[in-house]
Amino acid sequence: MQRALFLGCALALVFGCSRDETPAPTAEKTNPQATEEKPAGPGSLVVYVGRNLSLVKPLLEKFEAETGIEVKTRDGKSAELAALLVEEGDKTTADVFWAQDVDSLALVASKGLFAEVPASVKVETTKLFTGRSPHWIPLSGRARVLAYSPKQITAEDLPKSILDLTDPKYAGKVGWAPSNASFQTFVTALRAAKGEEAAEAWLRGVKANGAKTYAKNTPIIKALGAEEIALGLPNHYYLLREKAANADYPVEQAFFADGDIGNLINVSGAGITKGAANRKNAEALLTWLGGEAAQQYFADETYEYPVRADVKGNPRLVPLADLPRIAPALDLDQLGDREGTLALLQKVGLL
Repeated sequence: MQRALFLGCALALVFGCSRDETPAPTAEKTNPQATEEKPAGPGSLVVYVGRNLSLVKPLLEKFEAETGIEVKTRDGKSAELAALLVEEGDKTTADVFWAQDVDSLALVASKGLFAEVPASVKVETTKLFTGRSPHWIPLSGRARVLAYSPKQITAEDLPKSILDLTDPKYAGKVGWAPSNASFQTFVTALRAAKGEEAAEAWLRGVKANGAKTYAKNTPIIKALGAEEIALGLPNHYYLLREKAANADYPVEQAFFADGDIGNLINVSGAGITKGAANRKNAEALLTWLGGEAAQQYFADETYEYPVRADVKGNPRLVPLADLPRIAPALDLDQLGDREGTLALLQKVGLL
């Protein structure tokens, strides 16, 4: 228990400013430590939501309207909620944990706190969006990209690999967000694909090359638009949000060469807690979120990839069929060592 408490405190401190998702017009946040803990009744369920609650609230409200099942939420950053679940153990009131990233799902699964997902709930999807774990399902996908300012660099002059960003010709031109969860997931992938020494060398090289640090992805896109930097390393959907509001926004984005580790594909997903008091309702929610209506919402409203191949993706996205060629050959189960990544970032002086 002491180790779980320590883990909860450590992750909460590190991830205090790491969540960065496309916001809905209004924000509604609930302190996960302050929410009243009451067991849900037979017509309800409790969901720990690691995604921006205002972003996914329309989905949960539609689920309630269609099923009559009341959804009680506790929201916060995914890593914070994962640590809280570890601390609570089998005493948690949560029925479902909906995380922004694989790292948090992997932590909860590694502690044996998820029940196995029934076959009837699992989503038919590409291997790109799944790990080997039977304890969670993917719900939406996001890609790491190279965003750039066409006024400062042409598409022909873009680096072919994210590893090229240590080159002196990119000195002072790159923006990154080391404290952001999605960037940290990329570093975990880099460690898994290239090894610890190579990952450390890359981080030190980009830092020495004068990379500018931002708190999260959105300021990177803003900095590119203001021509403060020429290159940035965000998730794919932040620029699409800007383009939806202003088609002439002066920033573009691209993938690195096919298979490059910089093209990491990550997912948001959910699992059912082992001691869920409302297991059937939890299964109903996961089934619904993997259904056509919810998947189309992710495509149209949040610019994420639907994980179902039979759901039409947003036309602004690179087609789902192209992602297996673009993405690095990396299993999502290799992204579970967040603690090692945090230690490396601290060693390099980026946290």
